[in-house]
Amino acid sequence: QVQLVESGGGSVQAGGSLRLSCAVSGSSFSNNLMGWIRQAPGKARELVASITSGGDTYYNIGDSVKGPFTISRDNAKNMVFLQMNSLKPEDTAMYYCAAASRWSRGVPKTLDYDYWGQGTQVTVSS
Repeated sequence: QVQLVESGGGSVQAGGSLRLSCAVSGSSFSNNLMGWIRQAPGKARELVASITSGGDTYYNIGDSVKGPFTISRDNAKNMVFLQMNSLKPEDTAMYYCAAASRWSRGVPKTLDYDYWGQGTQVTVSS
């Protein structure tokens, strides 16, 4: 069983920054693919970014995210982070930290993630 607890969400104005954190417990964290998934009201879940145990990263919602958003992890502290810069109102969503315990290869997809946190709300005003 894996437990994930997110923090760092909040309300910011467009152009601002937030750093989301996720504390992971209950599993061999360093072996897991980790990711951030967001869901805006009335919209489907979007896989924002993923990071492998070795630090390889994937950004899944277009080139517009790759620059402003950065995923990272600290295997020694069982933590995952999402640095979000240049935030836009369309980035408003609930952001979930997630773990993919059985992923082994290929471009990560939302369905690969089998453990989720409770989410942290990000609201960006114009």
